[in-house]
Amino acid sequence: MSIKSDKWIRRMAREHGMIEPFEPGQMRTGPRGRIVSYGVSSYGYDVRCADEFKIFTNINSTIVDPKAFDSKSFVDFKGACCVIPPNSFALARTVEYFRIPRNILVICLGKSTYARCGIIVNVTPLEPEWEGHVTLEFSNTTPLPAKIYANEGVAQMLFLESDEVCETSYRDRGGKYQGQRGVTLPKT
Repeated sequence: MSIKSDKWIRRMAREHGMIEPFEPGQMRTGPRGRIVSYGVSSYGYDVRCADEFKIFTNINSTIVDPKAFDSKSFVDFKGACCVIPPNSFALARTVEYFRIPRNILVICLGKSTYARCGIIVNVTPLEPEWEGHVTLEFSNTTPLPAKIYANEGVAQMLFLESDEVCETSYRDRGGKYQGQRGVTLPKT
């Protein structure tokens, strides 16, 4: 298995629509000045968070159950930044839509800017032939409210190429999150 470079990422985005919209460089400024960077890096792609959030709330005093998830446990919010309550979390999605090739596995890691503030970004691997917007989970591990900025970098995707093509891809098995758009809640 090998990690793919910036040159490979640019080619795959251009020729195969692997990432849309795509930023071929590293963006560090926006309309209001300095931002958390996004776009191609040396060996990865820094994704942006869209402005659609689902903020976890405990107002219904329900049990969090992945087999019977209560969507009323979230408050929908749309805006330029999201404030996550202390010791809580929020869901969001990437601005970018991904189409993963059959011989590629993508690992996502949070950006250090957020990690150093006690904000953890969690995403499961993007499997071969998965496509969609990536649902992002932001955990605020601090005892204080934490802010996430929309349309700025939040996590880095690393592309790993296998020595051989997988026998069964995510598309082949009809994965339940295939083609997701928007913030997607747990499914069983």
